[in-house]
Amino acid sequence: MSIEEARIALIMTLRREGITDTRILSALERVPREAFIPDAFRERVYENIALPIGQGQTISQPYVIAFMTAALEIGERSKVLEIGTGSGYQAAILAQLCRRVYTVERYRSLLREAEGRFQALGLHNVTTRHGDGYAGWPEQAPFERIMVTAAPERVPEALLAQLGDHGVLVAPIGPHGRQEVVRIRRVDDEFVQETLLPVRFVPMVEGIAKAE
Repeated sequence: MSIEEARIALIMTLRREGITDTRILSALERVPREAFIPDAFRERVYENIALPIGQGQTISQPYVIAFMTAALEIGERSKVLEIGTGSGYQAAILAQLCRRVYTVERYRSLLREAEGRFQALGLHNVTTRHGDGYAGWPEQAPFERIMVTAAPERVPEALLAQLGDHGVLVAPIGPHGRQEVVRIRRVDDEFVQETLLPVRFVPMVEGIAKAE
């Protein structure tokens, strides 16, 4: 099966599993997942599985990426903060759907690789930062949407503070092995939380990684 055939097969699988938002499916079709993984895993790039990318991190299962993106309820004019750039794949998907993505990564080596991919793909609406995801990006707050791609045991207060009024935050929350995707909506100074999907993510680690 060719890369193109495998991509189409994945989109059909996602449709069968309940991902129906055509904007999200189109974004998944347009962004070449093979550009975001090591060559050793190229033959499995369009399987509906997570894959390793280095530094103990992964590129998430396509279904989970699509589900969390749909849960974010992103609009064309949205200003989005992503915590955990990783390979850059989730940021590239978000960049197809919104006005601007600000993405923070604690591993400098992963961030440099992701920046190279953004440049190669002509994604000019993605702004990157090497930093501590627990701190967010206060200088650019507030954000209409916040996506967290690693799992803290609870949502960091700094991220809640940076969520704009009527904003939405989506994150995997909980201890290792017992995590769930939650969606939090901010209404004035109240935060309303929904539990959406059981998942397994790498833990979210506080601070910036030491020299790699």
